[in-house]
Amino acid sequence: MKARVLLCFASLAAISFVRADATIEGLVTLPPPQMGRTLSARYQTTVEAPLTPSNPPSAVVYLEGNFTGAEATAKAPAQMSQKNMLFSPDLVAVRVGGVVEFPNLDDTYHNVFSYSKTKRFDLGRFRKGEKPSTIVFDKPGVVTVHCEIHDRMRGIILVLETPYFTKTDTAGRYRLEHLPAGHYDLKAWINEADVRSVPVDLKDGGTVHVDLPRK
Repeated sequence: MKARVLLCFASLAAISFVRADATIEGLVTLPPPQMGRTLSARYQTTVEAPLTPSNPPSAVVYLEGNFTGAEATAKAPAQMSQKNMLFSPDLVAVRVGGVVEFPNLDDTYHNVFSYSKTKRFDLGRFRKGEKPSTIVFDKPGVVTVHCEIHDRMRGIILVLETPYFTKTDTAGRYRLEHLPAGHYDLKAWINEADVRSVPVDLKDGGTVHVDLPRK
C-alpha cells in the first residue's frame, strides 16, 4: 500500500513537471541598426560628433494568455545603465511589480525621467558612483525614458502582465522554456508600431519553432 502511494505521488510530480516544460524557440527578423551622433562628455559643446552605431536592435518576445495560478517569482532588479551617452540596454522588459535600476557609467551627469502615463518619474541629476532611486513599475504598458541633459538618449521599459518573456539576442534568436501547455498568442515587441503576433499551441514536453518575420 505504501509503495502504491509513493508511486502515485511520483507520477503526479512527473505530470506536474511535464506540464510546465513546453518550449518555444525561433527567430525574430529585426530592423537594421540605426546610426546616431555621439555626444561628448562635455555635452555643452557645439562641435558635431561623427556618426556611430546606437544600441543594436532587439525585441521582447512573450507569451500572452490565461495564466491563472502562475505565481510571481522574485527576480533581481533589471538595469538600464547610462553608458557612452546612451541607455544600455535601451530596451528592458519587466513583469508588473518589477524593479529597474539606472546606474550611471559615464563621467558626466545624467537625469533620467519619464512622462509616460504608465509610469511618471524623475530621478534628478546624478553622476557616476551615485546610486539613484530604483523604480517599481506597477502597471502594464510602455514607458519611454529620457535624459533631461542629453536629449538624444531614449529608452523603453516594457511592463508585462505575463510571467513568460525573454529578450532576443542581436541576431533575433529567442528561446522560452518551462511553459505550460495550452493555446496562447506569441508576441514580439520591436517598437510601438511593430508588434508581431502569432497563435501557438503548446504540448506537454514539446518544443515548437516559431519565426516572427517582418509584417
